[in-house]
Amino acid sequence: MFDRLQSVEDRYEKLNALLSDPEVIQDSNKLREYSKEQSDLSDTVQTYREYKETIEGLNEAKSMLEESLDSDMKSMVKEEIAELQEKEEALTARLRILLLPKDPNDDKNVIMEVRGAAGGDEAALFAGDLYRMYARYAEAQGWKTEVIELTASDVGGFKEIIFMVTGKGAYSKLKFENGAHRVQRVPETESGGRIHTSTATVASLPEAEEVEVDIHEKDIRVDTFASSGPGGQSVNTTMSAVRLTHLPTGVVVSCQDEKSQIKNKEKAMKVLRARVYDKFQQEARAEYDENRKSAVGTGDRSERIRTYNFPQNRVTDHRIGLTIQKLDQILQGKLDEFVDALILEEQTKAMETLAE
Repeated sequence: MFDRLQSVEDRYEKLNALLSDPEVIQDSNKLREYSKEQSDLSDTVQTYREYKETIEGLNEAKSMLEESLDSDMKSMVKEEIAELQEKEEALTARLRILLLPKDPNDDKNVIMEVRGAAGGDEAALFAGDLYRMYARYAEAQGWKTEVIELTASDVGGFKEIIFMVTGKGAYSKLKFENGAHRVQRVPETESGGRIHTSTATVASLPEAEEVEVDIHEKDIRVDTFASSGPGGQSVNTTMSAVRLTHLPTGVVVSCQDEKSQIKNKEKAMKVLRARVYDKFQQEARAEYDENRKSAVGTGDRSERIRTYNFPQNRVTDHRIGLTIQKLDQILQGKLDEFVDALILEEQTKAMETLAE
C-alpha cells in the first residue's frame, strides 16, 4: 500500500512541474487534464503526508522513552504515543479508502429525472415531493439546482421533471437514487382513509462533457414546436420548444422550459449527451462480472430501492436494510444518513472485491 502511496505522491509532484510548463499552459486540453488529475490526487497526497508526519512524531516519542526521564515526563510521552497511535490507525484506514478504485463520474454534476409511475395523480404528487427533497438536499450541500424540463400534473406535482444539480461531488452522492421509490400514505382524495401505494422512478445521470461522448450534428434530428402547458394547451405561439433525436441510439429529448429556442436546445443537448453517455455506460456495465453488477447504485433502475411510509413516519432503504423514523425530516432534504450509509456500503464492497 505504501509503495502505491509513494507513487501517487511522486505523480502529484510531477504534475506540479507540468502545470508550470509553458507548453502545457498554452495547451488548454492538457492544462485541464493535468489540473483535474492533480485535484483528484490532492486528498490522498495530503493524507499520506499527514500520515508520514504522524509516524515521524511517533518514532521520536518512542525514542524519548529510552532516555532518562522523570515519572511526570514519561507519563506525558506515553500519553502522546497513545494519541499518535490512534491517529496512525485512523489515517491508515482513511488511506485504504482513498486508494480504492474511484468512480470516474463522482466529481461531476448530475442530471436527475423524476417521473410519476404507478398510482396516477398520487404518483405525480409524490414525484413533486421527491423533487423538492432533492432540491433541499442540494441547497444544504451548497449546490445549484436548475430545472431543464417538466410536465406538470393537473392536481399538482409532476408527471415528469428533469433538472440538473451543479456542484463538486454531486453525482457521488446522488447516484444512489437510481430506482423506483415507493410511497404509502392516505391520498388527499381518499375519503375512506385507506392507505394507497404509489411509485415514482428516479434516474441519476452524470453530466457528460463533449470530449467523453462523440455526438455529431449529422446524427441529431432537430424538431421545433410550440410550448404547451398542463393538458396540452399551447402556452405561446412561437416555435421555441425543441425536440432532439439522436439517430444512432434512438434517444429523444424535449425541452420547452425557456422562451428562447437557443436556450432550450442548449438544455436539451446537456440531457441528450448525458443519456447517450449513460446508455454506453450501461452497455459496458452489462459485460462486468456479477459482483460488479450487484454493486450498490448500479442496479436495475426498475428495482424498488426505498419505501416512504407516512403513517409510521419511516423511510426504509431496501438495498442496505436501513430504516429511519424521520420521514418528515428526510423529505426536507436531510438525506445524509442514507447517503453516508450507501457510500460506506459501496466502499466495503470495493474493499471485499480487492481482497478476493
